[in-house]
Amino acid sequence: MENYLEIFVNAFRGYADYLWRSVTNFRLEGDLNYFYFLIIISLLVWRLEYLFPWRKNQKLIRQDFWLDTFYMFFNFFLFNLLLFVALSEVTVKLVNDVLAPLGYQGGHLLDLSAWHWGLQLFIFFIISDFVQWNVHVLLHKVPFLWNIHKVHHSVKEMGFAAHLRYHFGETFVYNSFKYIVLAMIFGFELKSAFIVHGIAITIGHLNHANVGWDYGPLKYIFNNPKMHIWHHAKELPSTHPYGVNFGISLSLWDYLFKTNHIPHSGRDIELGFDKDEKYAKTFIAQLIAPFKKETQ
Repeated sequence: MENYLEIFVNAFRGYADYLWRSVTNFRLEGDLNYFYFLIIISLLVWRLEYLFPWRKNQKLIRQDFWLDTFYMFFNFFLFNLLLFVALSEVTVKLVNDVLAPLGYQGGHLLDLSAWHWGLQLFIFFIISDFVQWNVHVLLHKVPFLWNIHKVHHSVKEMGFAAHLRYHFGETFVYNSFKYIVLAMIFGFELKSAFIVHGIAITIGHLNHANVGWDYGPLKYIFNNPKMHIWHHAKELPSTHPYGVNFGISLSLWDYLFKTNHIPHSGRDIELGFDKDEKYAKTFIAQLIAPFKKETQ
């Protein structure tokens, strides 16, 4: 038990130091500074919303803009500092200890280190996105997970910052599956994870932004604003009662598995879910909403 506590404390201190260096140094030696990367990407996509607004009547500082902005920094940095990074380190140690009697000695089952770095990056991107697509489907189909995911779907006006409005519980779900597949099985380099995560953040911001793009023929490969708006539609087609357009970075999974749905532009459709007018409106209320019994 003492060993686990030591891992927790060291991980907390390590991330606290990393976060402080990220905030106080625009450039980190040997590291991509995700703190300022997130700010820069957000400002650039926000600028695109100003230059090319799809919904002309939607304000640049839209409904819940500041709430979603806080969510970005909470989910990406504060939650990592308060709990997630330290708890993750402990969990990895616990999993390794539990599986050790079965012959698992940590590390990964398949060694891709000899492969070309560019090929590793491409495979990591494809596998990571497919894992997340499947997790996203689970978030819509499993009742308890849907209650957690509702926080993200409580957005009533779409903008780039809505991308990172989500309950911290999703972090545990997504990263558990990603760890099992990407770390335990394939064991990709950390550098690949950083790059793919940066790409996913950028695409995710654009998917939620108030811009009416679909990328032409590339819409069948990459998720896009005109496709993703339908994922947030309040009224779902009877053929897909749990949702449509589950793609994270790639749209091709939805086309392959027949969950694509873009009946028309979707520019002015109502967003949300059934009875969302009664849903929690503040950050704290949304954190505890998944664990409260819903009122009829």
